[in-house]
Amino acid sequence: MAKIPNRPEEIFEEFKKEYESLFGEDLLAIILYGSGARGEYIPKKSDINFLIVLTDEGMDRVGDATGLVAKWEKKSVSVPLFLTLHYIESSLDTFPLEFFDMRSAYQVTYGEDILRDLTIRKEDLRLQCERELKAKLLLLRESFLQGHGKPRPLRDLVVHSLTAFTSLFKALLYLKGDEVPGTYGAIITGMAEAFGLDRGLFETLSHIKRGEAKPGKAEMRVILLRYISEIKKLSRLVDKME
Repeated sequence: MAKIPNRPEEIFEEFKKEYESLFGEDLLAIILYGSGARGEYIPKKSDINFLIVLTDEGMDRVGDATGLVAKWEKKSVSVPLFLTLHYIESSLDTFPLEFFDMRSAYQVTYGEDILRDLTIRKEDLRLQCERELKAKLLLLRESFLQGHGKPRPLRDLVVHSLTAFTSLFKALLYLKGDEVPGTYGAIITGMAEAFGLDRGLFETLSHIKRGEAKPGKAEMRVILLRYISEIKKLSRLVDKME
């Protein structure tokens, strides 16, 4: 059985050598991002996320990595994000939120620091934040109705939705001109304060996500309705941001 690493750093050397052996000079960079780079990695719960940057020729051979991907999945490494430098540079206006989130916490484990000098325009970032908020608000409402008022599905909804909102909240704090905290909990409460939302509600949602609170049916319904209302309010505020 594959051993799950206690820290992402434990696998860096072997991971790097295997991908370097496979792609050679076509491998430009391996970059750790996500919870592992933020210092929030939890063994057997968190995935380890890597961005692997290849030349165009290397990308043509990305199918050769099937075996390595399968091997490392057994050690909690998600399927790496394989990109070329041209794809990254030409997609900053299309996926500014994803690259902003990646750049907010990362560690170069091999090659070039591809992310350091990326230019992400605030107007592109704000537009994607607005679009993502409105889409996630619709999904939040739909999932709430599909939960049929049962506590477990509604708690699961909080867990998954807050995770999805975190990168949005970081970007919104940046756009607001506020300092972006390094920890998950501080990001949630910082966003609530910056936009005049119900901080107590978002603290409760964070407790639910971490398994520190398990409200019953009636209370969970009230919490979710308040949650939807606050995200609706945030969506309107972002729509009016300059």
